[in-house]
Amino acid sequence: MRTTVGIIGAGPAGLLLARLLHNAGIDSVVLESRDRAYVEQRQRAGILEQGTVDVLRAAGAGERMDREGLRHDGIELRFAKTRHRVDFPSLTGGRSVMVYAQTEVCKDLIALQLEEGGPLLFQAEALAVEGAESDRPRVRFRYAGEGDVLECEYVVGCDGFWGVSRKAVPASLARVFERTYPFGWLGILADVAPSHDELVYARHDRGFALLSMRSPSVSRLYLQVPADTDAETWADEEIWDELERRFETADGWKLERGPITQKSVTPMRSYVHEPMRHGRLFLAGDAAHIVPPTGAKGLNLAVGDVVTFARALTYERETGSAELLDAYSATCLRRIWQAERFSYDMTTMLHRAPDATPFEDRLHLARLERITSCRAAETDLAEAYTGFPLDRRAR
Repeated sequence: MRTTVGIIGAGPAGLLLARLLHNAGIDSVVLESRDRAYVEQRQRAGILEQGTVDVLRAAGAGERMDREGLRHDGIELRFAKTRHRVDFPSLTGGRSVMVYAQTEVCKDLIALQLEEGGPLLFQAEALAVEGAESDRPRVRFRYAGEGDVLECEYVVGCDGFWGVSRKAVPASLARVFERTYPFGWLGILADVAPSHDELVYARHDRGFALLSMRSPSVSRLYLQVPADTDAETWADEEIWDELERRFETADGWKLERGPITQKSVTPMRSYVHEPMRHGRLFLAGDAAHIVPPTGAKGLNLAVGDVVTFARALTYERETGSAELLDAYSATCLRRIWQAERFSYDMTTMLHRAPDATPFEDRLHLARLERITSCRAAETDLAEAYTGFPLDRRAR
């Protein structure tokens, strides 16, 4: 098989890249190791930044999102039994976010790719990227029980942290920056209407809690727990009791309970791999960086990566200049490190470390009090949460 861009991974990054390239008249082939049902059911992020929403609309993938997604104009911060709403539009010049699950984004992009785009091969396991430094890199993969080779002009690895793409970057050229947190999130899906119409981020002496949602009738909630927690050791009523304690307010706000349909524990880590390019191999999304979910940045960073690549390749096709392709890694990393910084700040401010001292606890409360009493600090949070702008130098 031959194509211009070989894309490894059919998560939102790989699928969106295929769509952007198709719209630019550039052919691609997408290889995905899992089957379609798995990709369309894989529960991940649910908050889309303003820029991500704009990109999906411009790509022709926003119709169902606009019909079924939930626009949110703010979040609520809770601490010391008090409530404070951060109003995004008034602080950012009109920006907002959209609650629309990654599963739904993937469904929309898969349907478009199968109807209009190039080949999308499910259960096609990428085994290795070869010849990244040549002008014809190759992806060795297994499909329908047979080995095959995809010859490309460029390879984009959107295959996540455990994929093969990053392994093709020589260790001698790589720099890795990471932090593992001593806690995780016990997350639940529950068949009950959300108890608040916007996300609630709560800091409590017992740990962090988050109230989110998947739809007007399905709630998504999280509790900070030790990193090694087994979700099944938590009984349903015990989860609701703990959520109620951590969300408690002085004004009598009430948490609605319902049947829990899913529960799992998400580890918390920060990770960046530099560079994000080696020869004609480009890394995107979790293949190059991971953020703790507190800042709702993971999916949105992946979108930024593939938009940057698509713009750069289109520019090369139009002008003959590889300037923007050569700048891909540096361009993406400027945005990534700002998102890493924001996600780290949100995580440390809202969670309580197991070994936290009273001094550290008071510092984090002081940070929350600063945000809720100073418009400049509140604006900084709102601008970061709704999304760091894509570098326009990436065209």
